[in-house]
Amino acid sequence: MLATDKNSTLKQTPLHALHVARGGKMVPFAGYDMPVQYATGVLKEHLHTRTAAGLFDVSHMGQIVLRAKSGKVEDAALALEKLVPMDILALAPGRQRYAQFTNENGGILDDLMVANFGDHLFLVVNAACKAEDEAHLRKHLSDSCIIEPLTDRALIALQGPKAADVLAKFCPEAPDMKFMDTGPHQVNGIACFVSRSGYTGEDGYEISIPNDQAEALTSALLDHPDVLPIGLGARDSLRLEAGMCLYGHDIDTTTTPVEGNLIWSIQKSRRTGGARAGGFFGSEAILAQLDGGASRQRVGLKPEGRAPVREGVLLFADATSTDSIGKVTSGGFGPSISAPIAMGYVPTSHAKDGTTVFAELRGQRMPMTVAPMPFVPNNYKR
Repeated sequence: MLATDKNSTLKQTPLHALHVARGGKMVPFAGYDMPVQYATGVLKEHLHTRTAAGLFDVSHMGQIVLRAKSGKVEDAALALEKLVPMDILALAPGRQRYAQFTNENGGILDDLMVANFGDHLFLVVNAACKAEDEAHLRKHLSDSCIIEPLTDRALIALQGPKAADVLAKFCPEAPDMKFMDTGPHQVNGIACFVSRSGYTGEDGYEISIPNDQAEALTSALLDHPDVLPIGLGARDSLRLEAGMCLYGHDIDTTTTPVEGNLIWSIQKSRRTGGARAGGFFGSEAILAQLDGGASRQRVGLKPEGRAPVREGVLLFADATSTDSIGKVTSGGFGPSISAPIAMGYVPTSHAKDGTTVFAELRGQRMPMTVAPMPFVPNNYKR
């Protein structure tokens, strides 16, 4: 459904009317008219998610079914392994895994979630990349797989320490799920796909819902006293505190998974000496960096003082040098720790925790300390 009037070029999610009715401040994002905040404000939305439960509309993201023509999910997994450096074959039914599409140079085309639904794979990709991702899948996997974008489903995220208690009232088995468990579940009598995951660092769930039932279920969840609607502003500050990448900012086609500090996501079976080493786009460059190290690395950064250091700010090795050594890719204020935080790229020689680098702000150099991520502890249900 397309927006109208001044937003005529923007798409709307199935929950657009709900956002407007609840006072959402709407802004363009990835081609959609999306709520950046509600009347509560970004700060309170952020802290409420950390202490209770926040509900996010992420329906702008792409949902894609990948089904092997042979009917065997193992064949779909092996096919997808041509496009990602992850072990998809070992992904058990009812589980999901973080992955990245890579290009011939090892750069990241997009990051995504991959779930094994028993007889097919279910992919969730970023909104700004979903058309290109679908085309990429069709170009390389159409001979062996059926690629089916699910345009008839909304997607919401219920996040926070009270998310399990809230969802239990609508889906009794939800509290028994572990982090990264996924699959079909009835939620308030509606056939949904539910995963215990999210992008805030908190416990929580992502719920895929048929479009025509999305507003009813979302409204029912929002009627719970522990749940508030949360906009894009708090979503960004929450994921930054959790040390998570935003595609197009912290990772893109110019960064490899190794440079992006995503080595943990590449299983041993796909690395040098593994059972199915390489065989994916950019494997030569990525395996070389895994074996020998990369020249730069994404790191966490804590500025001195209270002033946030934003995306694009250049980084320097000392207070006087003229040549920058890197730049900030995400930055802002961390409400949970009441301090500014950032992430960016520095040479590996400057990537050790405790190293001081300098950001140039308004002609002055501000010290920043390389710091471990996440900035706040993750609270996943293991």
